[in-house]
Amino acid sequence: MDGSHRESSITFELALLLLLATLWGGSYTFIKLGVATIAPITLIAARTAIAGTLLLMVMRLRGIAMPADLATWRRFAFQACLNSVVPWTLIAWGERYVDAALATILNSAAPIFTFLFTALVTRHEATTARKLLGVIAGMAGICLIVGADAFHDIGRGLAAEAAIVAATLCYACAAIFSRGFRGLDPMAPAAGSLLAGAAVLIPASLAIEQPWTLSPSASSVLALLALAVFSTAAAFVIYFRLIQTLGSVGTTAQAYLRVPIGVAISVAFLGESLSRTAWIGLVSVVIGVAAMTIPGSAARMAKV
Repeated sequence: MDGSHRESSITFELALLLLLATLWGGSYTFIKLGVATIAPITLIAARTAIAGTLLLMVMRLRGIAMPADLATWRRFAFQACLNSVVPWTLIAWGERYVDAALATILNSAAPIFTFLFTALVTRHEATTARKLLGVIAGMAGICLIVGADAFHDIGRGLAAEAAIVAATLCYACAAIFSRGFRGLDPMAPAAGSLLAGAAVLIPASLAIEQPWTLSPSASSVLALLALAVFSTAAAFVIYFRLIQTLGSVGTTAQAYLRVPIGVAISVAFLGESLSRTAWIGLVSVVIGVAAMTIPGSAARMAKV
């Protein structure tokens, strides 16, 4: 592959990273609106069922068959627990007690845990000084964006905040485990893990929350649909593609972009506040993302 093709490929992958950050950044606002009148497990059960069914329909239209072997579906189920069932339910429950902006920020630590896991456990990606710089710069940017005032109520809803951090740990593990799906069309693990997640969550919703007793508002229903179609179905396809091209650390670096995007969306639609130092933080965030993604992707594409 010549230099111009490599450059265009890198640009395209980074554009997908930005799109993924936008889709997932908006999910926190959608969840906040959704849980206002829809119980958390029910919201996530509907999210996974709608998104999984949508992806399955698209796969059939494209002529792509789902894997039929039990071993692959076991991996789908494990992936679902790490990437949707546990973290999404924890976040949905947590957002009943904390702002969407704070949930975005707390959940942005995924690259830190992924970096540590890859450095200390799996060692499947080089833990370069540049990636370490990206981690430091990204977290510094997050601190600037948040500002000290954003944590004035850190003592309230402590359990909710801990739940969101626990969800972040799940995301880090999921990013590494997703590498096991190489060779499959990106839609297969996305649809498979969502459907597997729905198979767990729907019975839980029926048993625990009795969704037939709920009276969801129009805004909550619309938020659920946007969450399922855009922030889940479309985002999952992009996510599994980037895992294969940018690597696990590079892909979870979208969490740094997700912070300013998610906070901006919550400010616009929920009236939540944004730190005065956000513009400085944005510069640090961009530096962090570039340091953690461009070198790795460029090196891989140079070998094609």
